[in-house]
Amino acid sequence: MIKRNVRAAVLCFGEMLWDSLPGGLFPGGAPMNVAYHLHQLGRRAAPVSAVGKDALGDELFRRVNGWGLDTSLIRTRDDKPTGWVRVKTGHAGPAYDIMKNVAWDWIELPKNPPGWVKQAGALIFGSLAQRATHNRKQFKRLRGLCGNALKIFDVNLRPPYDSPELVWSLAQSADVIKLNHDEATRLLKRNYSVKQLGLAARDLSQKTNCPHICITAGSKGAGLLLDSHWNWVPGNPIKVKDTVGAGDSFLAALVHGLLAGDQSAPDMLTRARSLAEFVAAHDGATPAYTVSSAGKIRAAKF
Repeated sequence: MIKRNVRAAVLCFGEMLWDSLPGGLFPGGAPMNVAYHLHQLGRRAAPVSAVGKDALGDELFRRVNGWGLDTSLIRTRDDKPTGWVRVKTGHAGPAYDIMKNVAWDWIELPKNPPGWVKQAGALIFGSLAQRATHNRKQFKRLRGLCGNALKIFDVNLRPPYDSPELVWSLAQSADVIKLNHDEATRLLKRNYSVKQLGLAARDLSQKTNCPHICITAGSKGAGLLLDSHWNWVPGNPIKVKDTVGAGDSFLAALVHGLLAGDQSAPDMLTRARSLAEFVAAHDGATPAYTVSSAGKIRAAKF
């Protein structure tokens, strides 16, 4: 069973950068995207990351402040540039050219972190930000500080930073693993059809000893293995602008539901699907929107 914690903050460890898309520069990085959407859903979220002391870093920090996110765990480095990624979009999905040795490769926790860090409700982390040995050490320390938090592993296989050994190592410490259909196929070295994703989730759960597995399949739908039961919702046809960040918004809505504990698994998946579809229909990973008490998503302006 997942421990519910309605008020506690969510820590999002990892990359904070700019996505260079055909339509321009957009704030990005999976952990920051997740934090943004958690905040939009009404939950306190704190990116644990770093930016450079440069124009791109200043603007990124200004955006995050403007959104209302907690910035106390974002470091500014004067020795490394702010990260950016050139994203190529297409029918096969986005492709990424990721800048090396940037600020988010050198995340630094405060010597004396705020007291609320130890009371965090969840810690979300991915594999990309742990391409650097320094970050792996910082993450290990953070994981120890918030030992009671729900550990959520967001698998983001981004070549050439997609070491299976690292992924399996990180998976062993997770309470929840979220990944997509292609990632499940690659990691388990078996071609699962969409109808077989429940089996893939159980195979992954058995291999990692992680009880809760979420697998997304783009427009085809998404599923969640929760308390030994496989739940599935199909996707809806939408006009896609770009899919960058759609999976991050899905995860944010899912985590929000898991921590609140007031939704069934199908309801959580449905709400997560709706938010992901909204993001995919707009430019960038962090479009402005509001959410009504009934869960209705409406586009807004910053």
